[in-house]
Amino acid sequence: MSYRINPGLSEELAEFGGSTVNKCFNCGNCTAVCALSEGDTVFPRKIIRYLQLGLDRRIEESPEPWMCYYCGTCSETCPREAHPGELMMSLRRWLMTRYDVTGLARRLYTSTRWEVGMLAAVALIVLALFVVPGLLGAQFGFSALQGDALEHVRLDLFAPKDVVHIGDLILAGGLLLMLGLAAFRMTRFVMRGEHAPRAPLSVWLLQLPQLLVHGVTQKRWLACDNDTRGPWLRHFLLVTGYATMFLLVVAFLPWFQRDGADFHWTALFGYYGTVALMALTVIAIRGRLKKEEPYHAFSHITDWLFLILLFLTALSGIVLHVFRLFDLPWPTYVTYVVHLMIAVPMLVVEVPFGKWQHLVLRPVAAYLVAVREAGARARVEATAPQAVAA
Repeated sequence: MSYRINPGLSEELAEFGGSTVNKCFNCGNCTAVCALSEGDTVFPRKIIRYLQLGLDRRIEESPEPWMCYYCGTCSETCPREAHPGELMMSLRRWLMTRYDVTGLARRLYTSTRWEVGMLAAVALIVLALFVVPGLLGAQFGFSALQGDALEHVRLDLFAPKDVVHIGDLILAGGLLLMLGLAAFRMTRFVMRGEHAPRAPLSVWLLQLPQLLVHGVTQKRWLACDNDTRGPWLRHFLLVTGYATMFLLVVAFLPWFQRDGADFHWTALFGYYGTVALMALTVIAIRGRLKKEEPYHAFSHITDWLFLILLFLTALSGIVLHVFRLFDLPWPTYVTYVVHLMIAVPMLVVEVPFGKWQHLVLRPVAAYLVAVREAGARARVEATAPQAVAA
């Protein structure tokens, strides 16, 4: 199989945060110290060499960049300070743009104006839905505030649950479509490579639980040599907090959104999600400011926006909850709109095109590697009896 060289690949990667490609002289130290680099899944050395040679198609065909959890061991021990961990992180950003069919991911990762502009545009659309009367052909938003809704909290008039729920389901469907398309394109790229998983259908089916296991636990992270239990636990709590809030808002909104000032037990799940998101985003922001850990040494603009939007989403959500419990109509309505102006842009822009993609793409990569390894074992087992008989 022949490959066309892309001589500008290293310069292209610099736009995504990886500017140290040419510092590496391929000594192999990074691969030697990486506890996750084994068998056919060898990194970062091989991948960095692909970068230096401009073999972009070979990189597309490699699931290895997604098998790196950026523990930082390779960067700490690199004799050339090439920061291989950050190169792998930058490469994942670059790969996301290759999986994206819209071209928006590249815009967001290479232009702060584009990212901020898209977030602002979606926020203004959300605001318009509540400010412009009858924009969706329904009477809700500020135009619906009259009578009892001005004296007591009446979210059923300001933001009817059936209308909001339909919007949530449409949004969730769009996110699943975009993330599914990215996962499909990743799989297609990997399958065209010379080291693609070659296995019977039974192996593919037997390895399917790996998608769920790695998606929920990210357990390979714990195999890193560095003390990763703390970062792993924080990441796990952050993801569960985010997943809890997402499910409450999308799947269980008819029960979670209360129309009046009463308390409901579903709020307890909301408290967990809020505390997890706010506490862990503050810890992550503090880490990126102090830069004490190797994985916090470099911060792309998308890293900062991701953390800030997540924190503000949780903060505005709990403030909205308090205003509703105290039966404060106008603060509740205004905060509701502000909350959606933060949360919806984050979901529309950051999830399908930004950092959140790794929650889907990394488990898919782990699944493909598991199929490849299981397929290789099956072939060995199938040929072993023949070799003995000969």
